Amino acid sequence: MPGIGREPRPDLTAAAYQGPALEVDRTFYASVGQEAGRTLVESFEIPIRSGRAWEIPAGHVCRIVAVDGPQVGDLNIWHRHNPRERFWAARTRQLQAAHVTRFDRLWSTLPYLRPLATITADTLEDYGVDGEGGRVHDTLGTRCDPYVNRMLTGEDFDYHCHSNLTRAVRPYGLTEYDVHDVLNVFQCTGLNDRDQYFMKACPARPGDFFEFFAELDLLAALSTCPGGDLSVPLWGPDARDPLEVCRPLGVEVYRLEDAVLEGWQSPTVSAYAGAHGLQEETWHQRAGRAG
Repeated sequence: MPGIGREPRPDLTAAAYQGPALEVDRTFYASVGQEAGRTLVESFEIPIRSGRAWEIPAGHVCRIVAVDGPQVGDLNIWHRHNPRERFWAARTRQLQAAHVTRFDRLWSTLPYLRPLATITADTLEDYGVDGEGGRVHDTLGTRCDPYVNRMLTGEDFDYHCHSNLTRAVRPYGLTEYDVHDVLNVFQCTGLNDRDQYFMKACPARPGDFFEFFAELDLLAALSTCPGGDLSVPLWGPDARDPLEVCRPLGVEVYRLEDAVLEGWQSPTVSAYAGAHGLQEETWHQRAGRAG
């Protein structure tokens, strides 16, 4: 039932990953999520079945808006100055949750391992868990792609999210190889009784939004999923073209006043020295030669 939220139950197994490094300053990020103290610096809409990339300077806020109603968006994020550092969906699932919301962080890949962004507002925060176990803002699945579609249907389709993202990042010198596992914004998903991934109709309404704070200079890319609100099956015996349930998504970028950012600084990369045991191995090799 919507509205249950993420309150822990006594019978749940404790999270595997715990510690002070996962704590966030909720007072600061709650203030970032307020409408006051910000200026709109960029705004655009992404048409259906397409994608677009844009820059978000560190200390700015980015909002993704369901402008006309339910629509799923597949989001990629990179460090603007080093695209090898990018959103790591699997580790975000472990450190935060399989479905993220306000105060959760979007973590980057190794060897960097730091928050790229922190979620500061989510109008679907109270959706919670529905009667089928569905939750929103999914990191369980990934982008739809033409390779799986070809495998399942025997047909080519060039406007899956993987392809939309590939076209979107070309102006920034990136390619298909830079497109990575996504955050499925507004997407409602879960695992069924057979532990299989399922997708449900998107619950977003006109004006709903998902907002995050850029911890670093970021490059983001978003695809308006060709499945639209996912109310129409994409594969299987009941599959048909869901064009009528496809809608655009809006993007807004806000600059924050200096007073809001007082005391904040970008997170540093992992402090791990990066030896991986190789120094020890070299020492043993040298000792053997000396003997």
